[in-house]
Amino acid sequence: MSPAADAATRVARRSTRFVAWVRAWRAGLVPFDELPDEIARDEEHLVADAPGTWTDVPLPQGLPVFAKVHPDDIRLVLPAPGDPRGLPGPGPLTGAAMLSGEAVMTPTFGFVPEVRRHVSGSGVEFETVLWRFFPVENYKPVFQMGAAEAEGELTLALGEATTQLTKLDVAQWKPELAGALQQLRRPESTATLPAGFDPRARRLFARASILDQVLALAETNAPGGALNGYEAQQRDAALRPLLTACRQALVAACNSPLHA
Repeated sequence: MSPAADAATRVARRSTRFVAWVRAWRAGLVPFDELPDEIARDEEHLVADAPGTWTDVPLPQGLPVFAKVHPDDIRLVLPAPGDPRGLPGPGPLTGAAMLSGEAVMTPTFGFVPEVRRHVSGSGVEFETVLWRFFPVENYKPVFQMGAAEAEGELTLALGEATTQLTKLDVAQWKPELAGALQQLRRPESTATLPAGFDPRARRLFARASILDQVLALAETNAPGGALNGYEAQQRDAALRPLLTACRQALVAACNSPLHA
């Protein structure tokens, strides 16, 4: 993968790691002490509005709210405009999740990440991730695609999108995207899930998590205006099914059954 494509794949949807690692902890497969570092990596993560707190607290102080939740009841939701599947209906949580494009759901509450950007006194830009707690009532997850079906859908969508983008001469206006899509047909990702996830879920997560980030390259036009309005519409139409398949794959992988 080209340096440009690689650079675009460094920040994943944060809820994917959150759900995967918290589920593994609740299943007794990883210790609690590992969770904050695995979820946050090198970012600062805080929790807002958690029960029993009066201000934003560090991530380790917010995670115990999951202590009595069964791992199968901790779900990843990745909504998109026109597709709020997995959310509990109109309300503050759904509004925040639709804006963020991701959420962590349980039967009684949800977490939605909010990225705050800051500039230090010396001019250095940095981000803080704030996980906001929202109470819900009687939340029941909707039916979701299994990992095997999601893997097949992703493979099919990737092949069709690559064919369409080749016809649109994607290599001319976004060569790094063309190269990344080709690489993903033979993925060699190092993205990992914690203990408890089976090989299919790991393979699906590795492929979809990288692809999800690579697709961000397609959201910007090539330098110099190489892509006109009509071509941008054609590009978006070609990528839309792939974006949907990618979201489904991430959800299927992270919510898949755990094994001891």
